[in-house]
Amino acid sequence: MKEPEVHTDLGVASTSTKTKSVMKKLPEVTLAFWIMKIAATTLGETAGDLFAQTLKLGYFLTTIALFLAFVVTLVVQLRSSRYNPFFYWTVILSTSMAGTTMSDFMNRDASAKYLSGGATKLGWGPQGLGLGYPEGAAILISILLLIFLGWKLSGMTFQITEIVTFRGEALFWSAILVSNTLGTSMGDFLSDSSGLGYAGGALLVTGVLAVLVALMKVPAVPNVLLFWIAFVLTRPLGATAGDFLTKPVAKGGLDLGTAGSSGVLLAVLFGLMAYAHVQERRAVAPAEEEREPGTRQAG
Repeated sequence: MKEPEVHTDLGVASTSTKTKSVMKKLPEVTLAFWIMKIAATTLGETAGDLFAQTLKLGYFLTTIALFLAFVVTLVVQLRSSRYNPFFYWTVILSTSMAGTTMSDFMNRDASAKYLSGGATKLGWGPQGLGLGYPEGAAILISILLLIFLGWKLSGMTFQITEIVTFRGEALFWSAILVSNTLGTSMGDFLSDSSGLGYAGGALLVTGVLAVLVALMKVPAVPNVLLFWIAFVLTRPLGATAGDFLTKPVAKGGLDLGTAGSSGVLLAVLFGLMAYAHVQERRAVAPAEEEREPGTRQAG
């Protein structure tokens, strides 16, 4: 009997062959995927601000440190032979944290901000290029389009559940890093410059995401396109949510602090990763048993 195979990209699980479920490197895109994505990007915002602003390491040093952390987590993910929720979501988190400070470094001039008692600057090195959100977003959109163009010309699939090669993963993670940086710029623009505030920005992004879910029912709109638009937009949702948690009440936030918010979000994300790991093992175990019938009979 032929197994059904359904490819969706925003909120419905895909069912692939048992062999693919064992060998896949990236997760199925389900509602749980999007919940974990928003949790990871919100934590990326609060943790990035914790290092750069609260601990006063500055955007320059923090960006270097977090980019190196991204490289380390990416190497672990690329060397893994199959999908591991802890490896995958750690890379997502590292791209979110690095994207936060990369965006801030590009868009802001923090030389006179976040200073206290006798401090002369925020961290070491340049405090920001001061490009502004429109210019920064234009640069990031151009880079992202170039990555997608190279991806298209390579002939490899955009369906993340079908990406199993090293080159495919490299393109995927390059797009993820840039899209998370772009999403941070969009979130900061909505929170700081649009007049919507943190809650208003989050509501706007949530509304757009609801429209994308509705468009899944339109055959003429490719689900792969909807996935990548949603992936970019969940980053500003996380950025505005993170700012709402940490910024002062006078600025429209809850003033929970970057350290406390990051700790709670880390615990939530770790719990979700543990749950995803258990679910993945349950899905893989029957396929592994079927692949080794001779061994089980011999025992």
